[in-house]
Amino acid sequence: MSNKEYIIPFVGLNIGVHEFEFVITDAFFEGIEYSIVHKGNVKVRLALDKKETMLVGNYSLEGTVSTSCDRCNEPVDIEIEGSYQLVYKFDDEPTDDESLIIVYPEEFELDIKENILELITVSLPARAIHEEGECDEEMMKVLDEYTVNSENDRDSGEDEGDEGEDDDDDIDPRWEALRKLK
Repeated sequence: MSNKEYIIPFVGLNIGVHEFEFVITDAFFEGIEYSIVHKGNVKVRLALDKKETMLVGNYSLEGTVSTSCDRCNEPVDIEIEGSYQLVYKFDDEPTDDESLIIVYPEEFELDIKENILELITVSLPARAIHEEGECDEEMMKVLDEYTVNSENDRDSGEDEGDEGEDDDDDIDPRWEALRKLK
């Protein structure tokens, strides 16, 4: 998962801030297996502050990516934007800190492609869905058919305060058996 354009040789850099800019296109995502992002056009800016014992990477992302809709599973374009900081510490012992990346003494360059992919992924919303009415109609019909508590059931005028009186027929028998254990 490494491309030369995402490798930064930090050994030759002077102490101080160094600016890098990357344009992430569909080609970036093509070779990545199991990515939830399929396509995209994202501008990534990296301000890499080199210090004696570490590198501090301040990333900013802005653009659009394509992922699967969580409702109908069809592609949906999502606007992403965010600023993140990753610290690359020169050390020889591993760490559990997610924002701290260990750079071992024998290393002389950073491959930031995986870091960029992770930052794009965490920039996605918790639920990526189409705007109302834009989902695949056939899939929505199938979902409505198999959804137990669809919006239509909730909007049909049934009073939520009457739960348990007439709904005993809808209760899974395993839950009913558990309820009797009280």
